[in-house]
Formats: sequence, C-alpha cells, structure tokens
Amino acid sequence: MKIFLAAAVVILMGVVGYYLIQPIPFEMQKPKVGDVAPEFSLIDLKGGTMRLSDFRGKVVLLNFWASWCSPCRDEMPGFQNVFLAYYDKGFRVIAVALNDPEPLPLVKELGIVFPVTWANEQIHRDYGYIVQLPVSFLIGKDGRIVKKVVGAYSETDLRSDVEQALK
Repeated sequence: MKIFLAAAVVILMGVVGYYLIQPIPFEMQKPKVGDVAPEFSLIDLKGGTMRLSDFRGKVVLLNFWASWCSPCRDEMPGFQNVFLAYYDKGFRVIAVALNDPEPLPLVKELGIVFPVTWANEQIHRDYGYIVQLPVSFLIGKDGRIVKKVVGAYSETDLRSDVEQALK
C-alpha cells in the first residue's frame, strides 16, 4: 500500500509539474490584444529619444527585429511601402533592434526612413521578453494593441490591418 501511495504521489507531482512549467504561448502573454500598449522611452539610431506617447492618436506598428534575422530583413521593405502609403493618414512604424549591436548598415542598405531604435531592458520586459524574431504589435489610435504577430508580417496583411485601424 505504501508503494502504491508513493507511486501515486510521484505521478501526481509529475502531472502538476508538467502543467506548471509549460510556457505560456507568446500570443497569450501580456501585453495581449486589447491591452493598452506599455509606454517606453528608447534611443533611436540618431541619438534622439522616442516615446510611444509621442505617437498618441496615430496607428503604430511596433516591430521587434534584428539585422541578422532573415524574416526580419524580408518584411522591412513591406513595412516601408505601407509606411509611405499611409503616413499622411496617421500611420507610423517604430523598428526596435533586439540583440543587434549594429543595425545601421541594413537600415542604410534598405533605405529605411521610419524610426529605428535599440531595445532596452524595460521594453524587453514590458513586451514579453521576446526570444523569437520578428514580432510585431499593431497599436491603434487609442493606444491599445490591435494585433500581435509572431513571425513575418506580410505587406498585404499589414496594409489591410492598417486600413482597418485607421477607420
């Protein structure tokens, strides 16, 4: 009987432990769609300070990327196209270089004109300790997260989402 009880306790501990250590899918981590996007203050490649609150009333694509990340590189031209097409209507892009000491060569190579910043510990923590790149947050005019995208964000999907968010 003691062996049976001990075995049952071990199995129960294993099952409970399994569910306790399962990582929460990134899409379910905070901040989630519908949450107010956390405020941040970042340094851009020109040495200026950029805050999310500077873009209040605009639709903002907050993209976490790195120059060594192939999908990140692939999505940048689409971001540029949508940025230029909807800039006058109130759309902005902020690219946050994560674990990338020197994003400037790629920014120059691609002719990126939207702001590029470096991540700091605060934004890394507040946006879910991103480990898989790219990750994008589309933030509505009211400052709430409209969409969260893990992996490449296609130009077609971004364009459609921006049009919807600008209404």
